[in-house]
Amino acid sequence: MKASVPLIGVALSGALAGCAPASDAPTAGGRMAARVDAIFADYASASGPGCSLGVIRDGRLVHATGYGAANLDHGIPNGPATIFRIGSVSKQFTAGAIALLAVRGELELDAPVQRYISEFPDYPEPPTVRHLIHHTSGVRDYIVLMSLAGNRSEDFYTNQEVLDAITRQRELNFTPGAEYLYSNAGYFLLGEIVARVSGQSLREFAETEFFGPLGMTLTHFHDDHNEIVPNRAIGYAPSDDGFRINVTTLDMVGDGGIFTSVEEWVAWDRNLTEGTVGGPEWVALIHERGVLNSGDTIPYAFGISHGEHRGLATVGHGGSWVGYRAAMSRYPEAGHSFVALCNRSAIDPGTLIASTAEIYLEDRMEPPEDAAEGETTDEAAEQAPEEAAADDASQDEPDLDIPNRARYAGSFYSPELDTTYRIAVEGDAGLTLHVGRLDPAALMTVSDGMLTSERGWTLRFSQLADGRHQAMMVDAGRVKNLRFARAEG
Repeated sequence: MKASVPLIGVALSGALAGCAPASDAPTAGGRMAARVDAIFADYASASGPGCSLGVIRDGRLVHATGYGAANLDHGIPNGPATIFRIGSVSKQFTAGAIALLAVRGELELDAPVQRYISEFPDYPEPPTVRHLIHHTSGVRDYIVLMSLAGNRSEDFYTNQEVLDAITRQRELNFTPGAEYLYSNAGYFLLGEIVARVSGQSLREFAETEFFGPLGMTLTHFHDDHNEIVPNRAIGYAPSDDGFRINVTTLDMVGDGGIFTSVEEWVAWDRNLTEGTVGGPEWVALIHERGVLNSGDTIPYAFGISHGEHRGLATVGHGGSWVGYRAAMSRYPEAGHSFVALCNRSAIDPGTLIASTAEIYLEDRMEPPEDAAEGETTDEAAEQAPEEAAADDASQDEPDLDIPNRARYAGSFYSPELDTTYRIAVEGDAGLTLHVGRLDPAALMTVSDGMLTSERGWTLRFSQLADGRHQAMMVDAGRVKNLRFARAEG
């Protein structure tokens, strides 16, 4: 199922969602559209979810098309007007709101976070608002924290519970400014800062300051999962018998949560160049890269990341949350932008739009290298929370015998998670970790005093007394050095 039109200076409307395929006439535009269709061919069937694609040149949508189904229950196709959740691609809107407040003098980027969120922990070296923007704060990722606390992907928790989890932390992953480590908690906090400084929710502020003035009438931060959204694409994940609906009941915004369409994206893309909202100072600021304490400049700016594709400078970002995937990439020197919004979890839209860009910009690009190129982004932790920190757990040494296993067994409590972990010796099966509502997970031995779970968490034990370890620390990707103490005598 594909809906496609070549568009040059044409006003788009919702009617495009069901328009006919592009003509096969041997025009340059027709040949180019056919080549793009070939890139998305695996996602064009009416029996599966797919994507909407937009190609923008000099601020105008010159090609827009849909592939696959937006809704498998009713056989509704994806098209340029279909509304998608875009995951971490949302971060540029949150950072844009912060930048707008900073340009207006209502907020200081180098002020400590605690100035705006009074309950934020009083760390010896406090992270600043700017640290949050560039993922250099060291603040632990809340998605991983909520998983570590025993929540499953289908569990509901509130914004206040997330804020409480963040403010319970007594340690950062690293000294602010020392490293870059992607953190959804940082952007959740930025959304809270926007609300406290402006007196409006992030959704209200974005509507008033960005979406209204730019004519993006359907784009919004989706802070109520029960809200009806006309023309919404449903998120799906592959299953043994086809596809299953894969959506969320969570209402967090800031790190994600934007709903938009290819049609409406054009106005935002244009604003990133023209600064209709914010002006030139805002445009310059949102593209400003982070700088580490060492003086090294990182690619990440304000919710967008600088890169390079076959000799052309790019600015882009990807998004990944439940059954939705999204990617945007701008080629400022070439005056082109590409956006793909998808409703199938097993899609890599960044690669798809990189291949699309090669069709439109091949005469300006350097020859391809042997290795495949494409946009690289860092939002993997937007997956289901228990998957967020998971890598392939490896077993470097044989499991310990049962007497040695006993020194790990028992309950361990973390005040930062307000959660108890129970480690059990279960017959010949070895050690098993029990946490909250999560399924029990097998533990494997890495070395003496170190175990790893099948979720990819690493448990490091210390303080051996009376034949049992009295403390442990847990590392899980974007959460490091989470401390536990034995909770039994």
